Amino acid sequence: MKILVCCMGNICRSPTAEGVLRARLEAAGLGRQIAVASAGTHAFHVGSKPDSRAIAAAAARGVDLGRIRARKVEAADFEHFDRVYAMDRDNLRNLERSCPEPLRHKLALFLQHAGRFDEEEVPDPYYGGPAGFERVLDLIEDAADGLVKELAASLQSAR
Repeated sequence: MKILVCCMGNICRSPTAEGVLRARLEAAGLGRQIAVASAGTHAFHVGSKPDSRAIAAAAARGVDLGRIRARKVEAADFEHFDRVYAMDRDNLRNLERSCPEPLRHKLALFLQHAGRFDEEEVPDPYYGGPAGFERVLDLIEDAADGLVKELAASLQSAR
């Protein structure tokens, strides 16, 4: 299985989600079965590392984002990935505009998997301070835990 997580520029929310989800999958023993990547719906930061504040906040929680580089969603991604998650509704709409109609069933909001929080969207922390990056991590960790639980159950029942 292959999962793509997306935000606008691929330097804050989606690389954080990629790193957290990858770490959670590894911890659950699913790292070899499920691949994770991230991308942006815009090309503002292609080739850049994640925002230094995202890197620092994630590192404080034991998640390494240092190898991730920003890229833009490509048409082939909709075929290649089994699930494509957006961090917010604006980016979900951008993905829907780019995605061929027969593949739109793969698109969803990432926070649909959250269990502790009621938010549906991960807020963009780019223009704020450190607290915004901590809040993003709280939300993403919650959704990642829910998604990993769902995927583990799905893979178990498929056996």
